[in-house]
Parts: sequence; C-alpha cells; structure tokens
Amino acid sequence: MSEYLLEMKGIVKQFGGVRALDGIDLQVRAGECIGLCGENGAGKSTLMKVLSGVYPHGTWDGEILWDGKPLQAGSIRDTEAAGIIIIHQELMLVPQLSVAENIFMGREITMAGGRMNYGAMYKRADELLRELKIPELNVALPVMNYGGGHQQLVEIAKALNKNARLLILDEPSSSLTASEIAVLLDIIRALKAKGVTCIYISHKLDEVAAICDTIVVIRDGKHIATTPMAQMNVERIIAQMVGREMNQLYPHRSKQDAIGEVLFEARHVTCIDADNAQRKRVDDVSFSLRRGEILGIAGLVGAGRTELVSALFGAYQGPCQAEVWLDGKQIDSSTPLKAIAHGLAMVPEDRKHHGIVPDLDVGQNITLSVLGQFARATRIDGNAELTAVRGEIAQLELKTASPSLPITSLSGGNQQKAVLAKMLLTRPRVLILDEPTRGVDVGAKYEIYKLMLALADQGVAIIMVSSELAEVLGVSDRVLVMGEGRLRGDFINHGLSQETVLAAALDQRPAPGATTANKEPAA
Repeated sequence: MSEYLLEMKGIVKQFGGVRALDGIDLQVRAGECIGLCGENGAGKSTLMKVLSGVYPHGTWDGEILWDGKPLQAGSIRDTEAAGIIIIHQELMLVPQLSVAENIFMGREITMAGGRMNYGAMYKRADELLRELKIPELNVALPVMNYGGGHQQLVEIAKALNKNARLLILDEPSSSLTASEIAVLLDIIRALKAKGVTCIYISHKLDEVAAICDTIVVIRDGKHIATTPMAQMNVERIIAQMVGREMNQLYPHRSKQDAIGEVLFEARHVTCIDADNAQRKRVDDVSFSLRRGEILGIAGLVGAGRTELVSALFGAYQGPCQAEVWLDGKQIDSSTPLKAIAHGLAMVPEDRKHHGIVPDLDVGQNITLSVLGQFARATRIDGNAELTAVRGEIAQLELKTASPSLPITSLSGGNQQKAVLAKMLLTRPRVLILDEPTRGVDVGAKYEIYKLMLALADQGVAIIMVSSELAEVLGVSDRVLVMGEGRLRGDFINHGLSQETVLAAALDQRPAPGATTANKEPAA
C-alpha cells in the first residue's frame, strides 16, 4: 500500500515542440492540502489538466498512480469516477439553472419514465450546503441570484456530490471578498478533517500559508522544491517561484515630480442599476486626474467602483450619465470606440467575458483595438501587425510560444497581459485598470506595477481599481474611496493607512490608535 494517494512521475507535456511540463514529480498524501505555487505560465494549470483528464492519457509522457495503481484517464469523466474533481478559476455554472440543478448537472436523480426527481435533488442539495455551513441558500432559485462567494461554494458542493477524494481548487478566491475567503478557508479545513485531499492553487500566498500543509513550487515547467509549510514563509515561497529574492513588492517611483496639470475630469457620474431603476450604483461622483498621476480607487464590494470606471469608458450596461472632460474640453465617451478615439483605454475586471475573444489567437487579440493602423487598402499588413505584437509581448514579458497560439491556451495571468497589451497599443492618454493584477503571480504583478510607473512617468494618467488595499496604497499617488455608490474620501497617499481607507469606505471614523493621513482635497 502506497503512502501516497496520488503520485505523478516525470510528467512531460509539449505544445508544438515547446515543453510546458518538463519531467514534473508530485506526491500527495490522503487528507493533505498541497499548495501548488508558480508564476503565470509556470505550468500549474497544465499539470492539473493532465491530472484531471482534460489532456487525456497518451497526449503526455510520464506516469500517474492513484491509490498505488496506474491511472490512464481518457477524459474528465474517468478522473471524476476515480474521485478527482477540479474546480476551475472560471466557474462552470449555468447561471439560469437553479442551485440544485447546477449541483446535480450530469448526475440528475430521476424517477421512472426519466422525469427529474426535484424533491430528492433539493433535499440532497440542501444537505450538502448545510455540510458546508451555508444553509441560507434557496436551492430552488437560479444560481445567478447569488454572488461570487456563494457560487464558489456551490461549485464545492457539486464536487462533494461527485464523491470527491481529491479536490483541485484553481484560484478559488480570485473574485471573493475577505469575509468570503475566510469562509472558504474554513470549509477547506473542515474537508481536510473529513479526509478530503486538496491541491490549492493561488497567487494569494497568505492563503496558501494559512491552509496548506506542503508547498510545491514549479518554475518554467520544472519542479523546483517540495517543502513542509512549517519550514516556509511567504518570502521563501516568492523566492522559489521567481528564482530570486524579492526585497520589495512595490517598485519605487523614480520621477517624484512627474505629476503635472489636471488632464482629465469626471463630473456628476451617476449609474442606475440595470435591474432596479430605483437603485443608484453610482451617485453623483466627480473627481479630477492629473497628467502622470496614478489614482487608486478603493472600496468594499458593491461600492460602485467598476460601475464608475465603466461609465467613463462608455461600457456601463445600464442607464447612466457622465460628463467627461479632457484637456479642459468635454468629450463624448459614450461608447468604448468613442472613448478610445479620444485617448481613453480600459482593461476590464472580467477578462473572460469583456477582455479576450476566445476564438482568436494571441496576436489577433492584441491588435483587435487598432486594426486600422495596419490596414492597407483592402488588406491587413501582416508583417507590420506581427512586429507590433512581438513588441508588446516582449515589453510585457508575456509567456507564449507563438503569437498564433489560441488565447485560451495561455494562463489566466498571461491572458491578462494580452488584454493590457491590446489597450497599450491604442497609445492612451488616460489608462483605466480595473483589477489589473487579479489572478497574476507576484513576479508578474511587480512587472505590471513597474509598467504603470513607467507609463505615468511618460505622462499617462492612470486610474486603478483594486480590491487589494495593500496594492492601492503600494502604487497610487492619490486614493479615492467609494461606499454605496458615493465618494467618501479623497486622500493624498502620504503615510495613508489601510485603517483610514477602510474607515472611509464604511463611513466611520478610524479606530483609536490607527495611523491616519491628513485628508486633502482633490487636485
């Protein structure tokens, strides 16, 4: 009897002659939680696709042992039958179906004649959610009625309904709030106590440190180290991931005097909820932005941050009004095309639905917003287009074997870089970044921060929305704080503390003893 539930030996996976995985070994004991860490493009998702049967046996080299016996899965159905369940970063739920229907998708309980036994499914779904300590969900309602945190837990309930023995969680907290993350980690601890084995993939290394027993680091498709978490800390994990010590998470700004005159103004921005005409998602918000300034926008989930910047870029899906001024003149940015023409660009929060076109390759996605630059009468100058694409790939250190590969073959972080490259090709004067580092590893985050500072030093005005307060404070020159659709604070980022920002977001005074910065008016 093997001491390991799972062994992966010498796993090699190639794409067009490029080795994405180069002889990786992985061992997991029953009831253990493994933290699988690595930079974007390191091979984490590829390795898990091999394990879960997305890449069937025969398309890769090496050996997988499950309970000491060879596992040669031809599909996901085979690995799920063995008890290996993967929860992808992008949730695999059907929004219009009920919570119960999603949990039982493909495993429906039926009655004689083939009709679905909804009573039995509702009862079992309710039992599963109670096991996960979330009994407040109505299993008969469409899953789209619930937020991202609850939907993530519905995915876990679906996995448990498949009798999961090994649960693979790929960036499970990328779109969750701090309180939802705490619930998720408690659930994983409870699953471990019941003997469920977990492989946890996350760029949020504080979560990895809190939940995992063992850390496995891979880099450039190779196994770097397997170490008990008791012998590690976040700094050591980062050093193993990037192959060097990182003395700071946020780069210093080289040109302290790069901020110039007011370039951009938003006046009286108001957004109405698309489904409820009585609710304002953004309520009469105005602010200004200087040339070369990085303006961070902070606030709790539902504060209206994404709605605000979407309205400025002409991308808000409901009724809205906004006065947008550039160089002291009012401009029409009522559609993304008009906004881009005036020098605005935006990297959206939802990469999957609003950032990439999955049917196009990497290069086509990058040049999508500027195809007119390469138009020569009735054709596209392919050589000029390829030169531009390669320049952006090099600048952002985007990991792809070829610009002609499908965009969906890239890791989530590298897809994010491709979306950023697409918008940088428009040569924007105002760049809006909504959660620009979501799902991006620490090394790539640092490169994005450096790029932001370089652009700001060149005079580009930047608006950054982020749910990570440390990130907002680490790179912003000034911070706007939103709460319930209103502007609740405008702070110069000199000694600004997280306590001050949170107090403003909650419309409360900072706790006694909290470090605060003097509030200054918008420039």
